Amino acid sequence: MANEGHEVSVEHIRAYLTKPPHHTDKAIIVIHDVFGWQLPNTRYIADMLASNGYIAILPDFYKGQAPWTLCDDWATFDDWLKTRDSKNTNRETEVVLKYLKEQCHAKEIGVIGFCWGGAAVHHLMLRYSEFKAGVSIYGVIRFQETSCELKNPTFFIFAENDFFIPLDQVAELEQKLKKQCKTNFEVKIYPRQTHGFVHRKREESYPQDKPFIEEARKDMLNWLKKYI
Repeated sequence: MANEGHEVSVEHIRAYLTKPPHHTDKAIIVIHDVFGWQLPNTRYIADMLASNGYIAILPDFYKGQAPWTLCDDWATFDDWLKTRDSKNTNRETEVVLKYLKEQCHAKEIGVIGFCWGGAAVHHLMLRYSEFKAGVSIYGVIRFQETSCELKNPTFFIFAENDFFIPLDQVAELEQKLKKQCKTNFEVKIYPRQTHGFVHRKREESYPQDKPFIEEARKDMLNWLKKYI
């Protein structure tokens, strides 16, 4: 899959923008994980969306603040996170929505996100009916909203062996969705997978995981295709 994207300025933030070869009015906002908008794995997914016919934009929701790195001290993570709240994404979302509509002529828009970005998807799907569909990919549940009254169809992808998201939390989320959510939703757990599996290009090193990685990506694309 060729990398067709380039970086653009969208008002006060930078973003990675990638487009399909043909004209489309369908677009997806991709929300990064704690490792930020420049992570190659997340850009790989944006390029995958473009190869499947969507304008894909991956904004820097940290607004120039440094992303987390594997060298950082996990003891400081909670303090670091307080300055990067996944529920404090409205302003950047509105800027990017405006850009997609005015500069890219997008009419049907969805949103996907990973980890921190998956929690942000949950938040945004509660507030923006402009998003025809959302996919929250191992959105860390403790980062998320308590409400599950989502405005439009949302798909939740989780990994069975996710250190950051215990399965009892997933079960509780699903029960709340069943009680509160009036639109279509799905919660799916992928066997033997760990946090990060969907956008980690590890299928070459761990061939036993490849079927689940491919299945999750196909499920994501099918959900977007169904509703956008």
